[in-house]
Order: sequence, then C-alpha cells, then structure tokens
Amino acid sequence: MYTTLKKVLKEAEDLNMAIGAFNTHNLEMLPAIIKAAVNQRTPVIIQTSCGTANYVGHKNLVSICKSMAEEYGVDIVLHLDHAKDYDEIRKAIDAGYSSVMFDGSSLPLKDNILGTKRVVEYARKFDVSVEAELGTVGGTEDGIVVEQKDVQYTDPEDAVEFIRQTGIDALAVAIGTNHGQYKSKTKINFKRLEEIKKAVDIPLVIHGGTGVKEEDVKKVIRRGIRKFNVGTELLVGWNRKAKECYDSHKENVSNRDNVVPCLNVIEEIVEKKINLFKNIG
Repeated sequence: MYTTLKKVLKEAEDLNMAIGAFNTHNLEMLPAIIKAAVNQRTPVIIQTSCGTANYVGHKNLVSICKSMAEEYGVDIVLHLDHAKDYDEIRKAIDAGYSSVMFDGSSLPLKDNILGTKRVVEYARKFDVSVEAELGTVGGTEDGIVVEQKDVQYTDPEDAVEFIRQTGIDALAVAIGTNHGQYKSKTKINFKRLEEIKKAVDIPLVIHGGTGVKEEDVKKVIRRGIRKFNVGTELLVGWNRKAKECYDSHKENVSNRDNVVPCLNVIEEIVEKKINLFKNIG
C-alpha cells in the first residue's frame, strides 16, 4: 500500500533492520526501484529532491507510486528529501507525498526547531511523516556543498530537546557520512551514534549511504539506523551504463536499447542494498 515513513520505520524497528530510501533522478528509475523491492519482499522509500520533483511533476510521481503499490502489493513511501523551503514542502504535501524532510541543519538550533515545527504542524493535517536533520552532513547534495570544516556531529543532548520540541518521526544524524561520496569510504563515528541512540527513542537516518562500507552498514543498523539513504550509487551506476550504451549504439537505435540496460543496473543495485539492510546477522 501507499503508506507513510512512520509506519514502515516502525516495522523496521520491530524487525531490527533498515528500510532502503532510494533517490530516483528521473521517471524511468522509479519502476526499477520498486520492482527490486517487490523481489525482496520489503517496503521501499522513494526519494526525490525538490529539483527532481519539479522536473518530473509531483503528481506524476504520486500517481505512479500509488498505482504500483496497489498493483504489486508492496508498501511504498514517497519522500521529499532535503527540502529547505517551506513552500516546496507544502507543494509536495498538497500533491500527495506521504513523507517530507525539512533540512534546517545549517541553521542555529532554535531556528531549526522553529522551522521544523512549522512543517510538522502542516504535515500532521494530512497524516504525512516528517524527517529532520540535526548536525551537518558533509559533501554535495543537489548542488549544495558542505565543506569538511563545516561538518558538525549531532549532539545527543540537542537531539533530545529537538525531538521534544518538534515531534518529528525520524531524525537524520551526522556521524561522519558525506553526501555524494562514492570513490572512497567514510569513517563512521560509532560512539556518537551509540550516544544518540541511547538518548532518543525515534528512528534514526543515515544520509550519504553510498560511502558507507558494507561491514559498517550492519554495524550502524544494529545501533539504531532504520532508514538508509542511497542516491549517488544509483546516479553513478546509471550514468556509467548510459555512457557505455550511447557510445556503442548507432544514432537511430531505439532509445529503449540505451535505457533498459540502465534500469537493469538500478534494479541490481537496489536489490543488493535491500538484501544488506534486512540481513544484518
């Protein structure tokens, strides 16, 4: 069914696993991600940036997620990722998104709380889940760059107050990951994650999941991560296969011959990730 972030993360908590949150960068990727989740018999979170949502069309994304959830009998969440503008969040909620993220991580704590509360108040009217971020994750996300000198780990005491004041459903934490990291692997601060998990009682989220070592994926899930974001790995996989196909095929070949191999790569990546997220030992 078409459902909320809050509901699927409750199931993840009960089963001690994480739900994969995969960024679709175009309309074509969407069915491949969902079919991989069907094959793995798990819920899936479809994420879009504001840029992708405006490019594809909010209602187009909502319609496809609802239709495929019904057709395949899989739980699907449609989530707006890293939105900083209240009007963009309202646009997604009004179009039918079931989950949104307000990213006030670059703001002072009080401003982050105030901005997040405003989003939560609107989202609650429509039974839409809300994720927020505390601390600063490095790297590049949708064209916005956070330098390493500006990275700040999530403070557990601030997290307690932030959750109490805002009533969010999930908290994205900064523990060493970086957006857009795929050529190397990050060093996770497990101690900080353990401190955060001990202090709070809501699901925790990893951003910059592509840069996390496979053995560390299991470690962070055991320490409370329930939503695991993957975006860059899909984008890189698609682009590499697309370049290979377009370089090798004639100009007048059907575009399907260039796109379908890319979809196969997406489905393969997503299946592998979901299998890792649910089978942590």
